[in-house]
Amino acid sequence: MTHYPPLGKVLVIIPTYNESQNIESITGRLRKAVPEADILVADDNSPDGTGDIVDRLVAADSHIHVLHRRGKEGLGAAYLAGFHWGLDKGYGVLVEHDADGSHQPEQLPLLLEALKTADMVKGSRWVKGGKVVNWPKSREVLSKGGNLWTRMWLGIPLKDATGGFNAFRAETLKGMGLDEVASAGYCFQVDLAWRALKTGHKVVEVPIEFVEREFGDSKMSNNIVIEAMIRTALWGVEYRSGQVKNFVRRLTGRGEREGLPPTDA
Repeated sequence: MTHYPPLGKVLVIIPTYNESQNIESITGRLRKAVPEADILVADDNSPDGTGDIVDRLVAADSHIHVLHRRGKEGLGAAYLAGFHWGLDKGYGVLVEHDADGSHQPEQLPLLLEALKTADMVKGSRWVKGGKVVNWPKSREVLSKGGNLWTRMWLGIPLKDATGGFNAFRAETLKGMGLDEVASAGYCFQVDLAWRALKTGHKVVEVPIEFVEREFGDSKMSNNIVIEAMIRTALWGVEYRSGQVKNFVRRLTGRGEREGLPPTDA
C-alpha cells in the first residue's frame, strides 16, 4: 500500500482574462471554503481592470497573490506559470480553479480529502454523482463526446479527462515534465492527466456540480475544440504505435532481451 505524506500548504491558481465581474466573488468564496489555502491569480493583462481589482484584494489579504502577465497567452500558459510560481514557493498542493464560478469553491475540500490518498484528483462532471447546471444539450454532447474520443485514442480510464477543476501534489507535477507541455486550452487538461497516468501516478475522480458562468464571456471556441481533437489523435497514434512496436518485440524475442515483460500466451 502506497504511503502518502501530509498534503502541505495549498495554492489555488486562478487564470483570468476579463473576469472583473467574477474575481472578487470567487476569491471570497475560496477564502471561506478553505481558509488555510493561498490564492494566486494569474492575470493576462485584462483590459477590463481585473488586474486592478486583484491588486486591491492582495493589499487587503496576505493569502491572495497575483501574477501580472504581459498579455493573453492562453489557459495552459497561465497555469504553467502558476505551477512554477507555486513550486518555487514550496507549496505542497496546487489546484486549478476557474474564475467564472463554474468550479464551486465549496467543493474544493472534497478534492483535497481525496488527494490524501492520491497523486492527482479531478473534479468530474461525468462520474456518478457529478452533474452540470445550465448547459444546453449540445454542449453536454460535445463534452461527453470529447471525453469518449480521448478514452478511445489514449486508452485512459478517466470519465472527465477534459475537466479543469484539478488538484495535484507538488511531487506529481515535478515528475510530469512540465517544461515539455506545449498544449493550451481544451486539451491542456487532457495533457496533464495523461502525463500523470503515464508517469505512474494515481489519478482519481470525485463528482462535482459544474455551473455555467453567470457573468462574462466563455473562452471556449471551435478552434480550441478542434485543436484538442487533433492533438489527442496525434498523441493516440504515437501511443498505439508504441504499443504495436513493443508487442512485435515481444513476439520476436527482442523484448525479453530489452527488458520488456513477456506476452500472455
